[in-house]
Amino acid sequence: MGKPEIREPAVAGQFYPASSGELSREIAGYLDMAARKTDAIGCVLPHAGYMYSGMVAAQTVARIAVKDTVVLLGPNHTGLGAAFSLMAAGIWQTPMGDVGIDEALSRDILAGSDYLENDDLAHAREHSLEVELPILQYFRKDFKIVPIAFGSDDFAALTDIGSAVARAVKAGKRQTSTLLAASSDMTHYEPAKAARAKDDAAIKAVLDLDARALWETVRARNITMCGYMPVIAMITAARELGATKGELVQYATSGDVTGDNSSVVGYAGIIIY
Repeated sequence: MGKPEIREPAVAGQFYPASSGELSREIAGYLDMAARKTDAIGCVLPHAGYMYSGMVAAQTVARIAVKDTVVLLGPNHTGLGAAFSLMAAGIWQTPMGDVGIDEALSRDILAGSDYLENDDLAHAREHSLEVELPILQYFRKDFKIVPIAFGSDDFAALTDIGSAVARAVKAGKRQTSTLLAASSDMTHYEPAKAARAKDDAAIKAVLDLDARALWETVRARNITMCGYMPVIAMITAARELGATKGELVQYATSGDVTGDNSSVVGYAGIIIY
């Protein structure tokens, strides 16, 4: 057997600290230690630099029991690789340690989708999944991942992939050991009031577990939510796995950090159960 493919960090030292000690201290500083754990099926987490969205992401994950496998679904910002890219084998490195890919579940998901391709290139420099890993690792060290990157908003493809995820989880009797995590920031570079109005509309569709409504709302209102594609796939999978409701844990904007509300990026942390 050859050596496993190693995916090295692309944004350590930029989006988050490059040392495990500094990372742990920063994440700990965001947390409400009284947070009660929820047996979640899925979640939505933001993926900006930790100084902007780390609190929202950390406080959301603090409410979740991180499971044996996390299916990570995120947008492809780089344009590299296939339109729908699953990295089916290998190891992702972070300053907090190595995270292996769940190869069995990856194979099953690939086999069940007409659109997904086994592709490493889309993941090589993409930050949207990487930034979630240290926060997940803070709460649990021994989990595996299935990383999927989305570069198209074709609704049929998004729901096909979501259904493929759900079928693979069910077939392997992995319902209690799999967490779905969709990575997305919300509105980009609009005044805080306008961003909040748009984001409230998108968040309502997520909380209603209405994938079609999210797709239509984002397009009709020109909402610059970069990860609505993976969120649609996650909602589709979560519903097929028995999800019935969502909960908004926290919403914030970059303006809360910078003090400049004239042009903000929105961040939402949502739990689906």
